[in-house]
Amino acid sequence: MMNKFLVRLLFAVSLLACAVSVQAQSTGKSAAAALRSKYQSLQEQLKSNQFNRPVYLDSTQTAEDVVGDVYSVVNYPFKTTRSALSQASNWCEILFLHLNVKYCRAAQEANGNVMTLYVGKKTPQALEDAYRIDYQFRLAEATPDYMEALMTANAGPLGTSNYRIMLEAIPLGANRSFIHVKYSYSYGLMAKVAMQTYLSTLGSSKIGFTVEGEDESGKPLHVAGLRGAMERNTMRYYLAIDAYLKSIKAPAPANEQLERRLREWFRSTEQYAPQLHEITQQQYLDMKRKEYERQKAG
Repeated sequence: MMNKFLVRLLFAVSLLACAVSVQAQSTGKSAAAALRSKYQSLQEQLKSNQFNRPVYLDSTQTAEDVVGDVYSVVNYPFKTTRSALSQASNWCEILFLHLNVKYCRAAQEANGNVMTLYVGKKTPQALEDAYRIDYQFRLAEATPDYMEALMTANAGPLGTSNYRIMLEAIPLGANRSFIHVKYSYSYGLMAKVAMQTYLSTLGSSKIGFTVEGEDESGKPLHVAGLRGAMERNTMRYYLAIDAYLKSIKAPAPANEQLERRLREWFRSTEQYAPQLHEITQQQYLDMKRKEYERQKAG
């Protein structure tokens, strides 16, 4: 009797495993189809835009959260894109390029891949004065036709929460990929007050990329506030991904690749100086070189 029970139990478990596998494959296929449909719908925006590259940026804000999305065609084979963006350690190299990221270290812990970030000012800063954010990294999907990498953190500085960085990608022919970068977080009253204070003082001249209208002289009025800040940072993360992918195209020692990435990221951000310029190239390079040495010693 017990043997029959065990046989039935094992059979049920095997059916469940098959069902889960089929569901996962179905989810991956539907996500790939959705991203390919998005690519088709964005043809005009990718061909003609303010970025002078095949990029489309969008953002939304509610009473509780803010979201930024970047869609782009990149000139790297999907196999290269998938391999490079499937590892937490590589993502640390990517996120580190952002001038607000002071430190990033990926480690395998009991609860999975954890990426420890310290974020702070756009100028040199001691780690004890920066904010720590612990991201859980998960490779949600990696097939020959689709990939999705996800980084999530429950809490951030000043009462912010539900941080999420997501990248998904599909192949476009043999030598290109279409990627979607999503960055989002939730904010409470403390974060809202802090951001409003910043935006009314030091950040009063900061703008995003979305044009909401025109002023009396006909000049474009760009989105500002939290949406503007989200658009700037989402764009910075996208440019960091592109700089990383470009740096690994040609083999080189680690320090040389770092230098390539730093210079490429800064060069790219300066193309959108009204939104992204903060410090000089030399200031950025000096700061990041020292931060990288600190990170290695870490």
